[in-house]
Amino acid sequence: MLSNIVHRPVTPEDIPVISELHSRVFGPGRFARTAYRVREQIGNGAEASRFCRIAESDGRMIAALRMSGVAIGGVKGPLLLGPIVVDPEFTNQGYGRALIGDVMALARDAGIRLVVLVGDESYYARFGFKPVTPGHITFPGPVNAARILAAELQPGALSDFHGCVSGA
Repeated sequence: MLSNIVHRPVTPEDIPVISELHSRVFGPGRFARTAYRVREQIGNGAEASRFCRIAESDGRMIAALRMSGVAIGGVKGPLLLGPIVVDPEFTNQGYGRALIGDVMALARDAGIRLVVLVGDESYYARFGFKPVTPGHITFPGPVNAARILAAELQPGALSDFHGCVSGA
């Protein structure tokens, strides 16, 4: 594990490097992923929110985490986590987990009440994500309802959001 890892906000100059990493890790099927479909609704897919972060070592990108502001049932405020991508040379070493932990704390400190994603509960539970009751929150396109997870950064926040996730 590298010892000189820096976490920092994504800059416009990082976008091509992040896109290349997404291409290497996820391949052409990445555009069918739920997070990509929701971000298409937001508009310019190259823009990064203030919550997007990268992990780098000596100027080399190790991991990148995308966080997008969304609306749920037309109510703005939540964030969509994803995708998280880690350079294959550095997988399973905790870099992605560290980025997620940092961003979740940053979002909580900024007053974000809810973060949603489509993913594996076994991985994301450590960050406070729990399955959403089927039908409570939906995503555009085909999504396995059992994989829709939410983390309440303020207790009870989930009860304020119902419906389909869309770009905010």
